[in-house]
Amino acid sequence: MNTYLVTGAAGFIGRSIAAELLARGKRVRGIDNFSTGKQENLVGLEAMDFIEADVNDAAAVTQACRGVDCIFHEAAIPSVPRSIEDPIGSNFAGVSGTVQLLTAAKDANVRRFVYAGSSSVYGNTPTMPKTEDMTPSPISPYAVTKLAGEVYLQCFTQVYGLETVTLRYFNVFGPNQDPTSHYSGVLAIFTLKMLAGETPTIYGDGEQSRDFTFIQNVVYGNLLASEAQAEKVSGKVFNLATGHRISLNQAVEILRTATGYNGEIRYAAERGGDVKHSLADISQARECLGYEPQVQFREGLERTVDWYKTIAKRGGSGAGSAQ
Repeated sequence: MNTYLVTGAAGFIGRSIAAELLARGKRVRGIDNFSTGKQENLVGLEAMDFIEADVNDAAAVTQACRGVDCIFHEAAIPSVPRSIEDPIGSNFAGVSGTVQLLTAAKDANVRRFVYAGSSSVYGNTPTMPKTEDMTPSPISPYAVTKLAGEVYLQCFTQVYGLETVTLRYFNVFGPNQDPTSHYSGVLAIFTLKMLAGETPTIYGDGEQSRDFTFIQNVVYGNLLASEAQAEKVSGKVFNLATGHRISLNQAVEILRTATGYNGEIRYAAERGGDVKHSLADISQARECLGYEPQVQFREGLERTVDWYKTIAKRGGSGAGSAQ
């Protein structure tokens, strides 16, 4: 039986991928240093072989890659604001860690390396929707690290023959995303605040729009990328999203209904490094991966709110790392 390695396995997206693999009866190994991931995210993943270590730890990643068929590289410090405050730390985690892991994967003869890219690499390029052949224009250190990772993957494919696939995620949300951090995804933060009757804050006028992507779609896309024919995907980049966008103001109105919130919405100045609009063209993922979004925005948001309600009843706040 093949072994799958998931980095950032205690984070939001990593634990979601690991959980699905285990549910399918796969052998899974996880690695996380808990810098943003949570111990409680490992509940239910007891069948996973877990290593507590940083992906910059050469000995640890060498051990982690041993006997592995495919790697899902989700480990990162997933925050634009945090990268602006600490570009060196963001680079160390996002670029150095990726190169360390790629090298270990190459040395261990791993078949395929699937990478968590980001729509942030497009920056504020006005053209919509975003297509993979557009010239990247990152406007934050986080986005730069994600773009550098993509280029390193393509280099390892060309130089060493390692099969690599980059999936550019568009604003992922869903159960297990941490709503308690300033750096968390906006929908997680809004949901927690509105359920608690607290006033959420929108940075900007709220007309900024996102191709919000429910976590189930991202997990599905990753599994497709792990099995797709190499000649169709190796060394390539694919948008992973829904192909539809919604403004923050519209999202808030849906959340009002789902959470029963009747209070005010606070508006504040725009934050540096934030992209104004994002919308993905997913035709390449459809053609080469066989990808089709499984859950659209409203359904995904309603599922997410239901999950947070359940967590609140248990006395928790919704653990997990934003990505």
